Amino acid sequence: MRRTVRTRVRRFDETGLIDARADSLAGEEPLEVRLDGEQFTVTMRTPGDDVELIAGFLLSEGIVTEWKQILRVDFSTGIDPDGTRNLNVARVVLEPGTWDRDRYQARQIYTSSACGICGTASIEAVQRTSTYPIVLDAMSEDGPVASPAITSRVLLSLPDAMREEQKLFGSTGGVHAAGLFRMARDAGGIADSAELVAVREDVGRHNAVDKVIGWALQEGMLPLSDTILQVSGRASFELVQKAAMAGIPVLSAVSAPSGLAVELGREQGITVVGFNRGTRFNAYSHHERIA
Repeated sequence: MRRTVRTRVRRFDETGLIDARADSLAGEEPLEVRLDGEQFTVTMRTPGDDVELIAGFLLSEGIVTEWKQILRVDFSTGIDPDGTRNLNVARVVLEPGTWDRDRYQARQIYTSSACGICGTASIEAVQRTSTYPIVLDAMSEDGPVASPAITSRVLLSLPDAMREEQKLFGSTGGVHAAGLFRMARDAGGIADSAELVAVREDVGRHNAVDKVIGWALQEGMLPLSDTILQVSGRASFELVQKAAMAGIPVLSAVSAPSGLAVELGREQGITVVGFNRGTRFNAYSHHERIA
């Protein structure tokens, strides 16, 4: 399993061939996850931090809420159903009674680096109530509101702070990143700084988020009620759902959110920020959290 692979690349411009040289590409391999002996999912991911990936995915799926529920993860190799390629297989042993076997028996999820939860029958299947609900402070005519919690200056600093730690992107230019920041509050309760505590990279943006949330689960940090999740691409419904499951109140993206992501953010009490680049950003839900 390799996080990067080397290949030959030929560079062209309008005049034709410039040169040929070696280049690095992001690794991408399948990982099959089996829960208590049963296949649960196959995902395409960048190898590395696989235990974190599995832990974050199980949390996002509502199967686990604590690290102690994952008793063991063993890795081996196997062959996919049509026999065409090798698979990395992770056999996960959960604490007895952790998951409802019948509920998931018929649900075969196939995820890819582009689409995430492609195999889910409907959006309703992933709209779950988090074990770690995000608490809002008051009601207005538009619904629940949050008190100011973070300055716009801090939010604007996050993409560059995360980019400095994106080592795999620096060598390949071909991976997404997710960064978890811990807010530091002043005497008035406003976050006037944020510390980057974890960054994970992957060919799939949903995998990067699962890895960073899985790391936090291992560290016993949940609920992540005093953190911000920064992502390198767009903010999809799935990423907001993962933030909700971990109790993250603020999700910031350098690109646009989807309409459904914003709707879920409003329902779950999450401040969804998009186009966070340079000197400005857009707040799509619960803007009152920003001072």
